[in-house]
Amino acid sequence: MPFFNYTGRDSNGTLVQGVLEGQDSSALASQLFSRSITPIEIHAQAKTQASKNISIHLFEEKIETIDVMLFSRQMYTLLKAGIPILNALNGLQASTNNKAFALVVSDIRESLSSGRELSSALSQHPKVFSSFYINMVRVGETTGMLETVFLRLFDHLEFERFMHDQIKSALRYPTFVVIAMGIAIVVVNIFVIPAFAKVFQSFGAELPLLTRALLSFSKFMVAAWPFLLVGAAATFFLFRSYIATSIGKFKWDSFKLKTPLAGKIIHKATMARFARSFALASKSGVPITSGLKLVAQTADNDYISSKIEQMRDGVERGESILRTATTSGVFNPVVLQMIAVGEESGSLDDLMQEVADMYQRDVEYEIKTLGAQIEPILIVFLGLMVLILALGIFLPIWDLGNVALHKG
Repeated sequence: MPFFNYTGRDSNGTLVQGVLEGQDSSALASQLFSRSITPIEIHAQAKTQASKNISIHLFEEKIETIDVMLFSRQMYTLLKAGIPILNALNGLQASTNNKAFALVVSDIRESLSSGRELSSALSQHPKVFSSFYINMVRVGETTGMLETVFLRLFDHLEFERFMHDQIKSALRYPTFVVIAMGIAIVVVNIFVIPAFAKVFQSFGAELPLLTRALLSFSKFMVAAWPFLLVGAAATFFLFRSYIATSIGKFKWDSFKLKTPLAGKIIHKATMARFARSFALASKSGVPITSGLKLVAQTADNDYISSKIEQMRDGVERGESILRTATTSGVFNPVVLQMIAVGEESGSLDDLMQEVADMYQRDVEYEIKTLGAQIEPILIVFLGLMVLILALGIFLPIWDLGNVALHKG
């Protein structure tokens, strides 16, 4: 059936627009009247829905986390004020600056008008709303705490964004240092050493072993740089393809946690997200096993996710959370002690919130001191590089000068 663009007014007189599928304009008008919408204009689409979706992906703005955050916060405010959800969505659609997200909100509103639940409408957009987000909304619908869940989801997304930015900040400096050193090595071997090679040839004397090794490596790089460039690009794309697989991503996520300096920051940030997500699910009334399953999807690290899944399996077998957390091997003793106290006192959600705050403070401290931790390594590496270049390039010149002095 074809798709039609329509413009109309709802029961409150508010102007609404959208896209619906129907046999013809008359059938669509009847469908709109059944939704308490009085049609003003109905036009058949020139393009198919598929081509429209393609154009959205190609030309519309990208939907960012901040868009979902604002949506959650505004939904909380509007629902708390007693505004009907359809009116709230209509207002959000008109006020959002991101056109791609406005189309998503419009589709959600139309799904609600056709009788779907909000969680079901959100599930039609899995790239925008995570399964954790959708399940939290479903819990809010079931418990009658939808506005509270939206506020908690806003806080959760704000924390997720903060942690993501913190991890990027932690990796930015060491990545820049490694790239800068790589560029320096390439420049020295392609431009600097070949200039000295011509000077050494004019000596006509035997060169030290280190000098010969530097000259050979430089000659190799100058001759084979196109192949090295292609090889580096191929290695990069093969690596990206490998970590796109489930096994590759699991091994890469496990390796990241073991890397010096950055590994402990990534681990603490991931555990902070786990603790915050688990606290949110628990406070919203989600059973522990279901909560652990949902939280495993928000970890953003397949290795940690597998450990959380192991915890869920242990709880399903009747084991305590403390025992499963100890077996997982990803929690430090202080956190395990807090889990034990929370499990005994029945306030596990509050203590997991404390765990998240503790990990967050640790991440902030580690990032602030990251530069001081990297500087000694950088100084040692640069010192070795300068020493090798000095011994390999300047020793022959020094030896030649000594020979000339003795002859004089």
